Amino acid sequence: MYQLLGSDHTREDDGAHLNDDPASEWRDDVYPYRPSEPWDISTDFPYPRLLHYEVSEGTWLRLDVHPLTGDVVFDMVGDLYCLPALSYHFEGYGSQELARAVPILRGVPFDSEPHFSPSGDKLLFTSDAELGFENIWVMPWTGCESMDLGRQSLELETSYFAGGKNRRLLSEGRLNARRATNETYNYVTEARFHPSSDKIIAVKRHYGKISIGAGEGWVFDVPSVTDSAPETPISAGSGARVVTKDLPPGWPKADYPEHFIGPEEIIWAGYDKVIFAKNTWTAGSIQDIHKGIYAIYSKNLTSGEVNTVVDAFPGGASRPTLSQDGRSLAFVRRDRDTQVLVVKDLETGTIHHVWNGLTVLVSMVGTPIGTYPSFAFTPSNDGIIIWATGNIYFVPLVQNRYGERVAGGEPRSIPFKAQIEKRLAETLHHDTDLLPLETKDEQHLYALKELSVNHGGTRAVFQAAGVSYVQTVGDDSSRAHRVPVLYPDEAYYSPSFVPGYDDLVIHAHWSNAKFTTLEIANVSSQSAIMLSGVPKGRYYAPTLSQATSTIRRLAFVKTSGDKISGFLPASGDVLTGSIVATSRPGLYIGEVTLPHGHCDATRQIAVEELRFVRSDVDTTDPLVSMQFVDSGGCALLVQQSQRVFTIDLCAGPDVFGNYPHETIAAGRGTEELVVVPRTAGENYTVDKAAFVHSYNVYLADGGDVSPDEPLWSRPGNATKGLARLSVDGGHDVAFSGDGKKILWLLGPHLHWLDHSDLNRCSREIKKDQNTFGVDCIKDYVKVQDVTVHYTTDIGRLKQDAKAAYPGNSNAAVVAIYNATILSMEHGDEGSDLIYEGTILVRDGVIEAVGNDVVIPLGAARIDAHGGYVVPGFIDAHAHWIGHETRYPAASWEHQTFLAYGVTTVHNPSSHSVLGFVERGRIESGLMVGPRVFHTGRIIYTASHPQFYQDVSSEAEARSALARIKAEGGPASFSYKNYNIQSRAARQRLLKQARNMSMLCMPEGGSIFNWDLTYILDGMTTLEHNLPVPVLYEDVRTLFEMSGTASTPTHIVTYGGGAGEELVWRYYDVPNDPKLREFTRHDILERLSESMARPMNSYGLFNVSESVAKMVNRGLRVHIGAHGEPPLGLNYHAEMFFAYAGGMTSYQVLQAATASPARTFGLWGSLGSVTPGKLADMVIYPPGVDLLADITRTKDLKYVMRGGRIWDADTITEVWPVKGRRQVMPPLNP
Repeated sequence: MYQLLGSDHTREDDGAHLNDDPASEWRDDVYPYRPSEPWDISTDFPYPRLLHYEVSEGTWLRLDVHPLTGDVVFDMVGDLYCLPALSYHFEGYGSQELARAVPILRGVPFDSEPHFSPSGDKLLFTSDAELGFENIWVMPWTGCESMDLGRQSLELETSYFAGGKNRRLLSEGRLNARRATNETYNYVTEARFHPSSDKIIAVKRHYGKISIGAGEGWVFDVPSVTDSAPETPISAGSGARVVTKDLPPGWPKADYPEHFIGPEEIIWAGYDKVIFAKNTWTAGSIQDIHKGIYAIYSKNLTSGEVNTVVDAFPGGASRPTLSQDGRSLAFVRRDRDTQVLVVKDLETGTIHHVWNGLTVLVSMVGTPIGTYPSFAFTPSNDGIIIWATGNIYFVPLVQNRYGERVAGGEPRSIPFKAQIEKRLAETLHHDTDLLPLETKDEQHLYALKELSVNHGGTRAVFQAAGVSYVQTVGDDSSRAHRVPVLYPDEAYYSPSFVPGYDDLVIHAHWSNAKFTTLEIANVSSQSAIMLSGVPKGRYYAPTLSQATSTIRRLAFVKTSGDKISGFLPASGDVLTGSIVATSRPGLYIGEVTLPHGHCDATRQIAVEELRFVRSDVDTTDPLVSMQFVDSGGCALLVQQSQRVFTIDLCAGPDVFGNYPHETIAAGRGTEELVVVPRTAGENYTVDKAAFVHSYNVYLADGGDVSPDEPLWSRPGNATKGLARLSVDGGHDVAFSGDGKKILWLLGPHLHWLDHSDLNRCSREIKKDQNTFGVDCIKDYVKVQDVTVHYTTDIGRLKQDAKAAYPGNSNAAVVAIYNATILSMEHGDEGSDLIYEGTILVRDGVIEAVGNDVVIPLGAARIDAHGGYVVPGFIDAHAHWIGHETRYPAASWEHQTFLAYGVTTVHNPSSHSVLGFVERGRIESGLMVGPRVFHTGRIIYTASHPQFYQDVSSEAEARSALARIKAEGGPASFSYKNYNIQSRAARQRLLKQARNMSMLCMPEGGSIFNWDLTYILDGMTTLEHNLPVPVLYEDVRTLFEMSGTASTPTHIVTYGGGAGEELVWRYYDVPNDPKLREFTRHDILERLSESMARPMNSYGLFNVSESVAKMVNRGLRVHIGAHGEPPLGLNYHAEMFFAYAGGMTSYQVLQAATASPARTFGLWGSLGSVTPGKLADMVIYPPGVDLLADITRTKDLKYVMRGGRIWDADTITEVWPVKGRRQVMPPLNP
């Protein structure tokens, strides 16, 4: 009956007809890598709390009307309810008596989108029951009264679970429900019955690299739901695709899953015809809700013909809904500042606006929840039942003389009340005591990178927060030692051994002013020498050739910067700029003569015959390493993330200047790829290959490695003979020079395996095609703790104060007096406000606060002149990208945070290793910045080959968190659930996080159902706003009482124009003197022009209003600016947007200080001006009244972090080292 066609279509505007399926070259057969282990979201995860409350309004109520009786079913916070038809059809209609909405489906599963069959004997709905994936379910319909669960209760009785599965299903109303789909990776929504009732069509969303899949139309069989019919198993992924996405012009079919726009809101319009809505966005266009974003189309499934039913212009057209007789098509569109319910007569083509009272919501953006909640015609087509402004309405219709349905009077609300019962998990919370860590003189460094090993595998060198270290392999008693350097107060990176020597190390030195220089160090004699003759530039991965003499060939890579997009230029990089030494990036070759014995620091080694060599070296690859593999320095082995190749430097270039290249290994989705090469005649092949894929370390024998078959670890498609070496993951994989050992890092732990030991597990490796023998191999992997310490910031502060004020016993004491102190300690403005107060800080910790504080003799004094002093601001959702810059340069990003009073940042999407390496550079004093915390790399299960990770078992969940925790130690207390589509996977992570003292900061936003389950399942926060900007009693009460906190990020919101656009439009960003002091000017220039929208197009104010209402009832809210440019300024704009919705100035300041400190478990150390806490504060000049004018928060005078004070306009140190200022790379012309 159905042709499984793609974009065969006829458009009314062009009449084209295509007979080509855009999905024909794509197969959905890669993800997931492993099937999920058995899990039931209702019974395998604890819900010890039960929440009862009554509501008379609801949020985003998706509904349907029974085709015969007129009963109304709708979803509300994950349960299904029914209103009898009498609630809107009875004499005296319009009375305020509330009809009781009876629950018909409830429990732990999140159920939504109910729809009746044409005959009314079945009800379908979307649910994540059992497996935790959203699937379509069908159950028999017997009426509101008979299905009423209201007389039962989900009280936490033993019998609820003890009575067995059937008892639980009966009490939830789902005993006779049957699954119609079996999606175990993608998800399906918005289902509708076929006119025959034996099939359904639904929107199936496939994942590409982004985590919000675009829709396709799929047809599925309807299972029998009679009591006598056995439940028929459904194979995973079954169904038939009938409506595909259209590929943008020029896109290859192989990229089909990456297009994020597809058909949505699909309904039947006959036996072989469907109607659907689709976003009309094209690359380069701006989405304008007034011009229109969505249009409505029809498709004949037999012929494949597609027609436009309602054009996007003006105001868009979405949520198509047919009348019972099929003549009238209702939809929603924008008209000026209102959302309008429109009816089009399909016979005459006439359009009538029937009501402009709909909630202005998300029809302006593409969204997996649809553009407006589903609605329906009554059985007699005399009206439409629809949700708006928190209520359900009856919109009366009449027919005009042409038979067209038009407005038939004033729409009337259907008053109702509903009892909500929700089972809740305990909200994830854990306290981290920073004080004992930060006040020590030394701290342990956890994140290490850039591992390299000597020939025999007895010594390793690595970088730790901008310092090169050498470690004896296998000696647990040996502490890692610093590699001797010429500039001990500056940063070093890219260390490796000089071939033939176990005590010579070549590495790179970074200077913010002079950029890279190269040094050779002798770790035995503790001496170092510079390589001269290298022009100014950014260089990394230096390596020397093998030789029996002291004359060596030198190779290194020059970059013009990292691969950057968005607001940053393609040349240069985010931290080192784009105006100096950016030409001719690539491979460079020269010659040097090694020193004899001691490296004399007064001498330099000249690099001779330095030249550029055209090559395939990818300077944007973050993990390039090189080594010469012959004694003559001819053959250079280049190892990149997904390709290993050799360059024959002695063969000379061809007429185009190219040297011979030969690929010897390749990877598919690998993050690292390294090999042990071997000669094969005049060429090289692979003896062994190791790679990192899906965060784990794998090893393949050279006989199974071919450059034409990329190395891969997916079960069922993996490289032959593959062995998994790591249990929880690893990075910076390296072979010993002789190839007998393979080593890798995970946090402060050096792992290695003697290759000979692998033979002991050969049988298990061959047998285990799922985890490739790791259960055996792990017993032979050796693990060594690597001990690296650094002096803490407070330790340095005490040293600096003692040096600045010798002989003064109170040298490390500073007092701020004559201050208006807003301590934020008590949560009450009156109790927290102290006039003419004094704050005494000793050794970076607040010692005393009040009006009677005695300032000791010798203490430094700062007169606040009556200005406000508040706790240092905490940016609870701060993104930045400088940590991915390969060079350890000072960060203008972090300097900017400080300049705007942000003393603590939490990044909910960083890099597990690089983010903590960057944190180490701040804490060890290599650069200035706030306290840095982050979630590590997001836990991501969409189809991105380098980010994807399985969370198909509890063991995988534990590993996912363990590899984050390993890199940060005590500073790693959170993880990011980034749109993980399986609720079972999310629960596994939460369960393990509770055991590992970690918090969960999920990516909220576009999928309403998932966001509410994040709250129900006890995630610590919800990052971003819920996609429905205006929230009502049902959701607000759940959120307020759950214990989950909110970081709404008004700067970037769902459901309307974002706050950053207002900043760019109304604030003179490029000419702001402070921004020009700290921010790259090229970024500011890109913010010179902005889009003009009417104020009613900005959804952030609706978000802000809903947030303010919940704050007044106990919701904990945070200020988080999302790292949107310009940094710093937008943090204060976020404060204003929070205030604009109704929060008081005090509540806003609380959201910027005390609230995130409590949520993050840092309240014992941060968040208030309280004795015993770390001295992080912001000091304002007189005349700035923060409680009277919240827009003045950006006008600070000083910022203090751990007792150290800077002038906020310049980040010049005020105390204890007056006048010291960080040297920055040349960012601006």
